[in-house]
Amino acid sequence: MKTHKIAIMGFGTVGGGTYDILTENREYIRATRGLDIEVKTILDRSSAPLDARGIDKSVFCSDVDALAADSEISVVVETMGGVEPAKTFITKMLSSGKSVVTANKELLAKHWHELEPVAREHGAGLYFEASCVGGVPIIRAINESFQGDKVKSIYGIINGTTNYILSKMSAEGVGYAEALAAAQSLGYAEADPTSDVEGFDAAYKLSILASLAFHTCVPYGNIYREGITSVTASDIKHAKELGYAIKLLAIAKSGDDGVEARVHPCLVPIDHALSSVSGAFNAVYLNGDFVGDLMFYGAGAGAHPTGSAIVSDIVKALGGKHTYTDFQNTGKLSPDTKLIGDFTSGYYISLIVDDRPGVLSRISTMMGDLGISIKAATQGPDYEEKKGGANVVFLTHRAKEHAVMQAIEKIGTLAAVRKIESMIRVL
Repeated sequence: MKTHKIAIMGFGTVGGGTYDILTENREYIRATRGLDIEVKTILDRSSAPLDARGIDKSVFCSDVDALAADSEISVVVETMGGVEPAKTFITKMLSSGKSVVTANKELLAKHWHELEPVAREHGAGLYFEASCVGGVPIIRAINESFQGDKVKSIYGIINGTTNYILSKMSAEGVGYAEALAAAQSLGYAEADPTSDVEGFDAAYKLSILASLAFHTCVPYGNIYREGITSVTASDIKHAKELGYAIKLLAIAKSGDDGVEARVHPCLVPIDHALSSVSGAFNAVYLNGDFVGDLMFYGAGAGAHPTGSAIVSDIVKALGGKHTYTDFQNTGKLSPDTKLIGDFTSGYYISLIVDDRPGVLSRISTMMGDLGISIKAATQGPDYEEKKGGANVVFLTHRAKEHAVMQAIEKIGTLAAVRKIESMIRVL
């Protein structure tokens, strides 16, 4: 049996997890897939990560050009992260005819349109199952299991850091800062958590998923993005009382009117499957026009879950014909794809107002004038330190985004409204 030699670029958490699977399950993969896979080379800045694992020094390489020139290696795994030097290194590998397997969602979201033509030109494959939702095979499902169905919508909890933070806030009643600190202490959040908590990570992933699902380029820069930093313990509490959980959702829809693509906190009904996804786990809820609703759930990050997705792509790269996107991937929104900004949603609005007669009526009238119908209104037990202030929460029926934004702007000008605390969309 032929031995297929591969390389790993970047030997951190995910690179190490990939190495574990390839070495510990080498015989299993050989027996079940008919492929003998050997890690011949590990590229890193230092041999220290290899030394710590007792890996023979002959495997270590620090010269990317030497790796690109090695004709024995047919597949290269990139687990370096970031845009550079990963982009330059991947381009070198593809240009040398080597297929690349990557978990790098930021790089793909920003430069997929540049990398795929290089792969096509040189007969190489570009594989990225691990870039979205860790070990959950969502990309494989979209690419290979929906041949007869049109994907109509995607609702996803696709960032484990934010889901852990919101889950902790909900379970323990703590504020955002305390929950973030706990996530950082456990390694779920980086020292600089901006990419996760401000929704960038989820937007990168949604760009990839929506583009594949809808067969058109949905650039990450065109995705509406809002993070979780303004979600309060009070919001979590009010949502529970109203029968909802708060999650950071990635939402994409395709219909006759165009495509929606947005990332933001969302009130999810407590009886919806996504509301029960807790901790650092991820889930994606897909709807196909004939298959209906499907849900994919599992670990969205980590050495071995992500490594598992990488190994599945290595096997695919070695075992068959390479495939590429079936749409014009220019990195820009296609001229014939309309992106919908004035979408329809329910809304949760929390205000601090003067606790006196007529205030709620005035606000309700103002909303009604803009076509916004109130589903529920409650006065919470949370009061401002200043005497006479009350926390009022509104839940609206489905309304247009632009109308709600206009209403909030007008409400904010009322003398009786001291503060607009929160506005969160409702699934």
